[in-house]
Amino acid sequence: MGVIEKIELIEFSYPVANVGPAENGFDTVYVPNVTAQMNAMAVRIQTADGCVGEYVGGLNLAFRQAAYLAPKLVGRNAFHRIEFYEESKRALRKFDKMGVGLLDIALWDWAGKRLNVSVANLIGSSRARIPVYASTYHGDRNGGLSSPEDFASFAEHCRDLGYRAFKMHGWGEGIVEEEVASVKLLGARVGQNMKLMLDPASHLRTFADALAVGKACDEAGFFWLEDPFRDTGVSQMAHKMLRERISTPLLIGEHVRGFENKSDFARSGASDFVRVNPDYDMGITGALKVGAMAESLGLDVEVHSSGPAHRHCVAAFRNTNFYELALVGPKCGSSKPPVYTCGFSDTLEAIGEDGQMPVPTGIGLGVGYDWEFIRRNAKNTATFG
Repeated sequence: MGVIEKIELIEFSYPVANVGPAENGFDTVYVPNVTAQMNAMAVRIQTADGCVGEYVGGLNLAFRQAAYLAPKLVGRNAFHRIEFYEESKRALRKFDKMGVGLLDIALWDWAGKRLNVSVANLIGSSRARIPVYASTYHGDRNGGLSSPEDFASFAEHCRDLGYRAFKMHGWGEGIVEEEVASVKLLGARVGQNMKLMLDPASHLRTFADALAVGKACDEAGFFWLEDPFRDTGVSQMAHKMLRERISTPLLIGEHVRGFENKSDFARSGASDFVRVNPDYDMGITGALKVGAMAESLGLDVEVHSSGPAHRHCVAAFRNTNFYELALVGPKCGSSKPPVYTCGFSDTLEAIGEDGQMPVPTGIGLGVGYDWEFIRRNAKNTATFG
């Protein structure tokens, strides 16, 4: 019963309007009249009884890891997610383990379909809707989010749509004066009726830069400051020192893999919140472990990025505040692949007047995928079994 018979992995591309690479070549920003080709991963796990678990998400860089693990799942019981978690954790101990999440989430989708319940119900959620924050593309030099005024105006637009919270991703150059000016203007314009966050995405060059921007966040009453400088968000000592010198809570840990390492980070006093992403942190199985660890320490856990698996996790966590709708901008297309056939949407306009979005209620993850689109745009495929 539940024996895995076949696993299909697909890396595919999809178009996103008016975005392209920043000058640093890595960040994605507004670029007018350019259609970027972004990449995503799709997974199908079929068992001998014909039930299929599906998931689209993750990073294309995880393809090789998932392809290494997938053949080892064929012939095994699809319900044995913890066994897979433990074995893949050891198998990928020299690597970041991002390939695990794609397969684990598909196994959760399979289990929900096999048992005729939603993933949220499987993990015990009682919430039908979850609060959302708008999470921007990085600042650009092309007339999209190119100035403090642009960020403040976009925050006002998001507020008018129904958002109660807004997160700015700054510019790749990491210019302190520019970040500080944006923080202060956001606080002045929308700080009275929106929770505000700043994520420099490790662009600020020094601890001193992070401290200066942190002081501005204090003045503007920001809800959190995230991964500010170029340690890349992994130095416990540096963030403990920063936390002692500013009053704005820190959210660090997006780039720290494994719940043991995240626990060490939290217990060191280096972060006020715990960060988790089911795509990155060994699936829903791994995310639940991180959420429970954070709760045991009395801390909140914040789910990074968006998608159906992320909504189910946010709905299940008592100790969380928001769902991150990422990435959005005033002139850009949605960064998420257009593959849903069920009405699921992570577009900016999908917010409700209550500042919340629904948790899918169908069986499994509760979403349907356009497999014709995915296969038509495939760049790399692998089939096992």
